[in-house]
Amino acid sequence: MKSDIKDKKLAEKGEKRILWADRDMPVLSQIRERFAKEKPLKGRVLAACLHVTAETANLMRTLKEGGAHVSLCASNPLSTQDDVAAALVEKYDIPVFAIKGEDRDTFFKHLNAVLDFKPDLTMDDGADLVTMLHTDRKSQLKDIIGGTEETATGVIRLKAMAKAGALKFPVVAVNDAKTKNLFDNRYGTGQSTLDGIVRAADVLLAGKTFVVAGYGWCGRGLAMRARGMGANVIVTEIDSVKALEAAMDGFRVMTMKEAASVGDVFCTVTGNIHVVSVEHFKLMKDGAIVCNSGHFDVEVDVAGLKKLAKSVRKDVRAFVDEYMVGKNRIYLLAEGRLVNLAAAEGHPASVMDMSFSTQALGCEWMATQKKELIPAVYDVPVNIEEMVAETKLAAMGISVDTLTPEQKKYLASWQEGT
Repeated sequence: MKSDIKDKKLAEKGEKRILWADRDMPVLSQIRERFAKEKPLKGRVLAACLHVTAETANLMRTLKEGGAHVSLCASNPLSTQDDVAAALVEKYDIPVFAIKGEDRDTFFKHLNAVLDFKPDLTMDDGADLVTMLHTDRKSQLKDIIGGTEETATGVIRLKAMAKAGALKFPVVAVNDAKTKNLFDNRYGTGQSTLDGIVRAADVLLAGKTFVVAGYGWCGRGLAMRARGMGANVIVTEIDSVKALEAAMDGFRVMTMKEAASVGDVFCTVTGNIHVVSVEHFKLMKDGAIVCNSGHFDVEVDVAGLKKLAKSVRKDVRAFVDEYMVGKNRIYLLAEGRLVNLAAAEGHPASVMDMSFSTQALGCEWMATQKKELIPAVYDVPVNIEEMVAETKLAAMGISVDTLTPEQKKYLASWQEGT
C-alpha cells in the first residue's frame, strides 16, 4: 500500500494511543457501529487533510467502516503523531502521508498524494485540498461531489471563494456547527494550548501577564483557562462587540501595541496574518514568550522576527527558539505553528468526539444527498447537531427536560401572553 510515514515499527505504540482515545469517544463509536452495518459511504473515495492524531485516526476508522476508500495527509507539518500514522497504515490499512516535521516540499507532495487517489469527497482542516483542486488540479473538480471543512480559517477561505464565484463544489462548514465551535474551539483549544505552552516553556502561569489575541470561541476558551491558572489576562481584539464582551467577562482589553510592553506570554487565536508583528517585538520585555494557536503559522510574523533579531538560537528547549531583539530575549514556541499540536497532543478525545462525529455525519449527509447541491458553503443540518448533542449527554449520564404539550402550545401561539 502506498504511504509515506516515519517508521512502520511505531505501529504498536500508535494503536494503543488510538484505542485509548477511542474509549473517550462514545458518540463516534456509535456512529462507527451504524456505518459498519449501513455502509452509507460505500464506493466513495475520500481524501482527508487533517491533523494526524489519535482522535483523527478514529474518525478515519469510522469513515472506512462506512464503506469509503480513505487516504489521509497532514494539515500541519508539526502536528503529526508518527506512531498514529504508522498504526493507521499497518493496523487499519489506511494510506497515510504524514511525517512530523516534514518540510514545505514534502507537505505539498503529501497533499498531491491523497489527491492522486482521485477522490469524490474531501475533508479539510484549512481548505488546502480545496485550494489545490481549484488551482493545480482543476481537471479533478468534475469528479468531486463535495467536502467538509473543520476550521474557522478554512471556512473563511471557502466563503471568500463562494462570494467570488470561484468555489466549484459544495462544502459543509463543520467548524460553524455548535457541536464543534462551542466545545472544541472553546474547551479543546483552551486546555490544549495551555498544555502546549507549559510543556514547551516550562512556565508557571500564575502571576504572569497572558495576552490573548482574538476573542472568538478559541480566544474565549484560552482566556478563561489562563485566568484559571492564575494568569493576569489581557485580550486584544478588532471587533468592538467581542472586545466589549471580553471586558464584561472581566478581562483587560487593549491594543496589541499597548499589550506588547507588559505581556509575559502572547498567544494568537485569530485566523489572521501578522497579529503580532515587528512593531510589537520591539516593545516586548526580556523573556517574553510568543506562540500561536490559530490554524496557520502566519499570525506571528516569524519572518519579520528573524530579520529583526541580531541572533537566533534554535531549540534552546524542544519547540523553543530564542531570538535576541536588542538586549531582550524573545522565545518563539513551535516555530509559530499550532502550539497545542506541535508541543502537546492537541485537543482531548472527549471534546473531539463531538467535532469528529459532526464531521462524519456531515460527510454522510453530503455523500447521500438525493438532489444535486450547488457550489456553496452549507451549514451542518440541525438534526445532526441535535443527534450529536443528545448522544453525548446520554454518554455522560445527563438527562434534560422535555416540553409538555401545554408548553409547546404556549411557545407556538401569539395569543398566549401575560
